[in-house]
Amino acid sequence: MNIVYSYFVLDIVHRGHLIMLKNSKAMAGPDGRLIVGIVSDEAVLEKKGKLPVLDFSERLELANSIKYADLVVGQQDYTPYQNIKLIAPNILMESESHNDAQIGESKKLMDALGGRVIVMPYFQDQSSTAIKSKISLV
Repeated sequence: MNIVYSYFVLDIVHRGHLIMLKNSKAMAGPDGRLIVGIVSDEAVLEKKGKLPVLDFSERLELANSIKYADLVVGQQDYTPYQNIKLIAPNILMESESHNDAQIGESKKLMDALGGRVIVMPYFQDQSSTAIKSKISLV
């Protein structure tokens, strides 16, 4: 059985998130499980310099309502390493939006656990930041 871990800020849910979640669930397979990590407010603030529009509890609730997620967990750091060590999935879904160093570190960790990393495309026109910019122009 495949255990897949995929993680998000999930501040403004959009088609890019849904594609990533759908593909992650497909990688788990019919008997597998998709565990979705939601990055904490503090970790987002530290990484991006501002809080998400939706608070952590709202983002957890949104993630729980998405049919592809089998389990939703909090992620205290922006990177998934702490949760990966605890959960030990055999597949970690990453995004092209993350830098090469972070993806490389993810691959090292997953190799040590006997798993693998799958890097999904990043949909530039589907970013939460781009959506927030459009809203501020209205």
